[in-house]
Amino acid sequence: MAFKERVYNFSAGPSALPLSVMEEVAKETTNYMESGMGVMEMSHRSAEFKKIIEDAEKDLRDIMEIPDNYKVLFLQGGGNTQFSMVPMNLFRKSYKADYIVTGSWAKKAAKEAEKFGTVNVIASSEDDTFSYIPKVSPNDIDKDADYVYITTNNTIYGTRYTWLPETGDIPLVGDASSNILSEKMDVKKFGILWAGAQKNIGPAGLTIVIIREDLIGFAKENCPVMMDYKTHADADSLYNTPPAFCIYFAGKVFKHIKKQGGIEAMEKINLKKAGLLYDYIDSSKLYSCPVAKEDRSLMNVVFVTGNPDLDKKFVKEAKESGLHNLGGHRSIGGMRASIYNAMPVEGVEKLIEFMKKFEKDNM
Repeated sequence: MAFKERVYNFSAGPSALPLSVMEEVAKETTNYMESGMGVMEMSHRSAEFKKIIEDAEKDLRDIMEIPDNYKVLFLQGGGNTQFSMVPMNLFRKSYKADYIVTGSWAKKAAKEAEKFGTVNVIASSEDDTFSYIPKVSPNDIDKDADYVYITTNNTIYGTRYTWLPETGDIPLVGDASSNILSEKMDVKKFGILWAGAQKNIGPAGLTIVIIREDLIGFAKENCPVMMDYKTHADADSLYNTPPAFCIYFAGKVFKHIKKQGGIEAMEKINLKKAGLLYDYIDSSKLYSCPVAKEDRSLMNVVFVTGNPDLDKKFVKEAKESGLHNLGGHRSIGGMRASIYNAMPVEGVEKLIEFMKKFEKDNM
């Protein structure tokens, strides 16, 4: 069977992964570190896997500068499970929380939290199709709120926070699924920072929760055991069989980022990639980006031609040119280039080259 050469994959998630990491993992698939078995068949109680998970946590702590008073949890269930776990664990005094709704995922998170307490949407950008990040001041935040919730990057609408709300003593919760490890984040400003793995970390199936220790242990007695952060914190993420292969792969990615110069190096490259693409879009007569310039995502660049049929033609012809998964989310259409850490600068340059040709042929 003949294999096609690798394409440039602009998928929003699951997304492109570092090729060097995948090649290393492929070599170890059947025999990890001369153990005679692959990680996928290895006991999560074994000495070999214990070292894998401990190294993964250590490397993540190093590259993100995670303080000692935060636990790192390797969990399952994806973002939708966190939409429930956050209120189930953090509602404890007023049973009220403030949500800033900047896209579909924040909206879903707020709706889920309503099952467990009172949700106040203190700001939203839905009035303009989530094309900007609404500003909030400390005065907008309910002083009795148990927590404040944000989504740090919005994959569908192509926006990101370049600032953080000042919440004082109220814990800030951040869903960083689509921009974790892409730019420096001050973990100390969050009570909980969590992320699904399938963008910048590794294969789908792993969710990482970084939680301040003083926020653990407040779930109600009737909280299901697997939904209680304390269950996993007390067991060092090994209460039950964890997503072992995903943790192993994530550990490889953390080491890869270290070798590249850390998150600061990733951010520098990401600023370059996004800058190249946005600069071209802004100079183009065919394409436009509907996102407020000051709130544009480094990870998910959305753009349109203004003609839905032409947008579909663009996506089709781009795929034929080896540029895959450029269609916008089904809810808004258009185009979306997801340029996570694993997307090389050359991939963005190839995309711009195609965009120029398409513009010339269709103007």
